[in-house]
Amino acid sequence: MSKMSEMAMTIEELRNAAAAITDAANYLAQLFSGEETDAQPENPAPVQKPALTLEQVRAVLSVKSRAGYTAKVRELLQKYGASKLSQVDPSNYEALLRDAEVIGNAT
Repeated sequence: MSKMSEMAMTIEELRNAAAAITDAANYLAQLFSGEETDAQPENPAPVQKPALTLEQVRAVLSVKSRAGYTAKVRELLQKYGASKLSQVDPSNYEALLRDAEVIGNAT
């Protein structure tokens, strides 16, 4: 993954964390301010991670391929029913990246 896309993902995660902290602080302030209401605190909508893009997935797979794991990358694509990345269903990008992360990581 390129440094810019990693940075963009990190910034988005920080923003999501900041929003969650703000919500928690507001809830605690209301809870301990003595201004209790009969209504239950409103549950915020769950924060959704932004959908992965073809370019983000391509960046990770190209790094693995350049590191000498081209055959393993091809096997992964076939696992998801494709001969090339553009044929992979975008709903499988996250799982594909999880699988790709272990390529080359001997444990």
